[in-house]
Amino acid sequence: MEARITPEIPAHYAAAKIRANAGAKLVLRGMLLNAILALLKFAGGILGHTYAMIADGTESLLDVLSSFLVWTGFRVAALPPDKDHPFGHGRAEPLSALAVVLFIFITAGVVAWHAVHYILTPHIGPHWFTLPLLAGMILAKIWFARVTQVAGEKSRSTALGIEAWHHASDAITSAAAFVGIAIAVIGGKGWESADDWAALFACIVIIFNGIGMLKKALAEMMDQAVDPSFEAAVREIAINVTGVEALDKCRVRKSGLIHIVDIQIRVDGSLTVREGHTISHDVKDALIGASLGVTDVSVHVEPMPG
Repeated sequence: MEARITPEIPAHYAAAKIRANAGAKLVLRGMLLNAILALLKFAGGILGHTYAMIADGTESLLDVLSSFLVWTGFRVAALPPDKDHPFGHGRAEPLSALAVVLFIFITAGVVAWHAVHYILTPHIGPHWFTLPLLAGMILAKIWFARVTQVAGEKSRSTALGIEAWHHASDAITSAAAFVGIAIAVIGGKGWESADDWAALFACIVIIFNGIGMLKKALAEMMDQAVDPSFEAAVREIAINVTGVEALDKCRVRKSGLIHIVDIQIRVDGSLTVREGHTISHDVKDALIGASLGVTDVSVHVEPMPG
């Protein structure tokens, strides 16, 4: 067991841990939902003679595994800083998000391959009873995708945002399957492969949107600049600290559920080193005390031009 920097977790890290644990609980609920839907889709697909639904069930089953990776990422991200990770374990959260995106691509590829196979292979058309079953699943997925998205926006979690899209992509494949099955049922003989074409179309949509999610996950891993509004909030708090005359550079790095700030302030050049040091600590305390998820601040003090 590694030694921690402090015997107790600082309040700002404790807040990040609470957000991580809340995210982990939400992901567990999603895993349970995906497991139930996978069983229903497999049963409906087999009994209703529709590959689109079986493919949809395959995706839901893989969703359980990918959600487990996200859950693991949150559990690791909730760990406090230690001697080997002085800035905490926040990187585990976007890393798990990256893994989920890769799962999305793999799943879409597998489903697309099988869809093409069934398009080229004559088979029995789907049964109508799969339509109301799919409709209920689509509504459940849209609802949970929205719940996850709101939680991700509230906690500024990249992993939850991508997990929300993962649930939405499941709703898209189910909706495509619904349209395809409806066409096959209404069209009758000669339209048996309509649901397979629907599954193939859904895969294209998922891959296209997955590319955007991949860029977002990679951007955080590569320390892309945060949203200008977030930096503006950091600057506003710092400039309002007593003794701060002006601000120069301000760099903010997002690491999972936390933010790390590197800021340069200017103070009266006639102040003593001790006074300048006190002002820098006030800036650090103000930023960490704000509701921005900032856990570490490096403040550089410069005198005002003479």
